[in-house]
Amino acid sequence: MNTDKIYAESIASQYAPKEASKLTALKKLDRAAKRPALVFSIILGSIMTLILGVGLCLGMGIIGNGSIQFIITGTIIGLIGIIGISINYPLYNMILSKRKAKYAFDITELAKEIIKNAEE
Repeated sequence: MNTDKIYAESIASQYAPKEASKLTALKKLDRAAKRPALVFSIILGSIMTLILGVGLCLGMGIIGNGSIQFIITGTIIGLIGIIGISINYPLYNMILSKRKAKYAFDITELAKEIIKNAEE
């Protein structure tokens, strides 16, 4: 066995131009449909969790001097965080359904082509 030849072929294959397959295109379309909703929900959830945490810290007296003004402010900020966290999942579903509707035709047509070619 010529290991030099095998090694050279493996390195050459890494630099050869890749042929785009229909399955790769289908995966890219699927990611393009789902990724914006996921990124939005992660960012909104993180921000609202931090807001809730600040509200809790103010309400419990960890931040501030523990006066009634800080407790009321902390409660209001905490409620804003809870509301934001609560609407995060419905917003995710809304964005996802709109993105799926936008890409539905292209994804189904490409999937039909892949299935048809696989059956032949």
